[in-house]
Amino acid sequence: MLEFKPSAPLTLGVELEMQIVDRLDWDLTRGASDLLALVARRPHPGDIKPEITESMIEVSTGIHRAHGTLVTELRAIRDVLVAAADRLNLGICGGGTHPFQHWSDRQIFDTPRFRYVSELYGYLAKQFTVFGQHIHVGCADGDEALRQLHALGRFIPHFIALSAASPYSQGADTSFDSSRLNAVFAFPLSGRAPFLLSWREFDAYFERMRGYGIVESMKDFYWDIRPKPEYGTIEIRVCDTPLTVERAAALAAYAQMLCRWLAAERPFPLTEDLYLVYNYNRFQACRFGLAGNVIDPATRSERPIRDDILATLEALAPHAAGLDARDAHRRVLAWASEGASDARWLRELYQESHSLPELVRRQVERFRGA
Repeated sequence: MLEFKPSAPLTLGVELEMQIVDRLDWDLTRGASDLLALVARRPHPGDIKPEITESMIEVSTGIHRAHGTLVTELRAIRDVLVAAADRLNLGICGGGTHPFQHWSDRQIFDTPRFRYVSELYGYLAKQFTVFGQHIHVGCADGDEALRQLHALGRFIPHFIALSAASPYSQGADTSFDSSRLNAVFAFPLSGRAPFLLSWREFDAYFERMRGYGIVESMKDFYWDIRPKPEYGTIEIRVCDTPLTVERAAALAAYAQMLCRWLAAERPFPLTEDLYLVYNYNRFQACRFGLAGNVIDPATRSERPIRDDILATLEALAPHAAGLDARDAHRRVLAWASEGASDARWLRELYQESHSLPELVRRQVERFRGA
């Protein structure tokens, strides 16, 4: 049986997949093993561990109830990483993709899990050298986790557009604000979770999938949002890694506000019709970011994603106050009002420099708080 271990509702945790770059040419480099060995020598907050290739690393926070303590821990983890990277002449940065790296140059990090993924998915494993933010929100039980998961599906375009930071890939402008999700979508168990509203039904579904030999654990599902029963959370997985930890913390707080509002007010019924517009809305957010359009499945009306975010923020204002997340609310409000995204910043910077290595150099400086 797949047991859902309850956690305190609306608690937060964040994971960030970071780029490791060479400070000489600003390309990705095989620095994870050395960086992990150096970081392990001193106490540090959170967890810092390998990801699927040697050119990336994952950091994760502890459990938080409020935006303020979350951003404080993220800054502390960042400072530890930056100090260690400086000693190795490496750079650390966010962004959903590296602008000019070539997937064939990547080296799989040597763990049993990563070797298994590489053997199963072939070249897709190296093409999975993309970088995302995962947001965990605590749930009291499995039924509540599934209700939150499907309700949050309505707002997936918000998270994609607000975090979009991957306009460049393999040396070219992709015309997407978030090209990272195209790499994720290549995996057969990606997309959305099945529309099940009770943990008993979900457990039966999981056991059938495991019985077929398709999955061994929840890690084998690459859904946009998935339950994480061992943590007692749902995990939002569509965000590009932002260029700053402050943006990452505000996005997590936005998820917390949404979950509080959805649980308290249940503003729309949960039916599978919510997913009729899901792929269209998802594409619009990836392609056009905050300038894309979104269809409201309840009203069948269409409007710009930024306007949809602004309308949602109005409903979330009292919940932001109740969660002590007014600062995060103000930040998201400013981004949506101004159409400000990391993708836009990257494109504007490239128009000035016409240099992708210079772009990465500036991403490294921005991550360290410069």
